Amino acid sequence: MTALRLRWQRSIAIAATGAAAFVGTAIAAAPAQAHTPGWSVTCDSVSIDLKAYAQSGNKVTVKAGDKVLISENFGASFNKKVDLPEHSKPLTVTAQVVASDGDQYSWGPETKTSPVCDTPAPTPSESESTEPSPSASPSQSASEKPEPSAPESSSSAPAAKPQSGGEDLAETGSSSNTPMIAGIAAAVVVAGGGLVFFARKRRSSHS
Repeated sequence: MTALRLRWQRSIAIAATGAAAFVGTAIAAAPAQAHTPGWSVTCDSVSIDLKAYAQSGNKVTVKAGDKVLISENFGASFNKKVDLPEHSKPLTVTAQVVASDGDQYSWGPETKTSPVCDTPAPTPSESESTEPSPSASPSQSASEKPEPSAPESSSSAPAAKPQSGGEDLAETGSSSNTPMIAGIAAAVVVAGGGLVFFARKRRSSHS
């Protein structure tokens, strides 16, 4: 009876020891399985998603080249997306997490590369709308071409200088033919006087 009881006690002790070891292993493994880090990089942004960490004291850091994009303390979880600076060549992005419940749960810095974003080709409608339209068609240009200004009227132009003694005519008011007219008039007077003289002489000879 005593031997049987001892066997039972020994079996119970072995079973309890095995159960305690199993529970201890499960507890030790739980934090390692619970920490779930994740992050991704595109051509224009970086996203980070951290789950099941300790309740406080954790820190996450994300850099793009030498520029710090994220440097924050967090608790049980952290989720954030930030834009990357514009870049014309592949950009190196690093992420690092320091866990408060042990260095074995910390990770990084991990490195990923952000590619250059492709510029979308403009659609035909966009290219037509952005193409500068000509200021005017050839027909419009010809019709809208300014006509040469009309020459100034003769009234605004300086008067032409009169020829053949025009200056004397303006000063005396007489024509350039005045000497000729005067000569003809004198000849007529002389001829008239001669006719009168002969007529009187003829009368006196008849009487």
